[in-house]
Amino acid sequence: MGSLLFLLFPWGIILQALAIVHFIRRRPDTYWLWIIIFFGPIGALIYIAVEVIPDAGLLRQSFKVFPRRRRIHELEAAILDNPSAGNYEELADLYLEEGNYARARQCYDKAISSRTDSPDPFYRRGITELQMGDFAAALVDLERVVSSDSKYDFHRAVGLLAHAYANAGQPDKAESLFQQATKISTLSETYYNYATFLASQQRYAEAREWTQRILAKKPTMPGYLRRRERPWFRRASGLLKRLPA
Repeated sequence: MGSLLFLLFPWGIILQALAIVHFIRRRPDTYWLWIIIFFGPIGALIYIAVEVIPDAGLLRQSFKVFPRRRRIHELEAAILDNPSAGNYEELADLYLEEGNYARARQCYDKAISSRTDSPDPFYRRGITELQMGDFAAALVDLERVVSSDSKYDFHRAVGLLAHAYANAGQPDKAESLFQQATKISTLSETYYNYATFLASQQRYAEAREWTQRILAKKPTMPGYLRRRERPWFRRASGLLKRLPA
């Protein structure tokens, strides 16, 4: 029996280490950390069964990095001979997924011409500009998109435009659009941006209310959606702690 425990010991430590690494990266409910620590390998196995395995669908997204980067290299070579708008737009989309916002913006600039009538490249360039903190430029692109279709991307566009106004020093327009967006959209991103805007206006009670609306979704969400929403739950919890009582 003792020899069996000795053989299992290193694997138990490895299981606990893997579980703790996953916990740190994904940040599920805090009680899982105590289960992993106090119940040892058994607790780690329970955690892996309940939290890690269902996360496999999200982990599959990570494996798309390699074909995406291969496609980026192919397109970078292709545009030397064929610098078409389509090639630049596809390359820009891939860079946006990679989080390389500066390069994505450069490619969108080259993809967009006076003949471009699709709102999609303007919308995606607006997202890159928001990520880069260039809110004035984002306003131009997102205004174009929302003016052509106020429901674009399931009302996300209007919420992002409100966020751009909030950060460009136009609180009245931001308030109006946030009111519009939150009446028809339940996106955590929109709620969080609105709460942040309200906090910047020292409207702390309202900011707290909208932050709590994000967290209130957590108990009733299916597991797969709750895992996808974790980053917004973490942001909401952090904002709630920073708000004055």
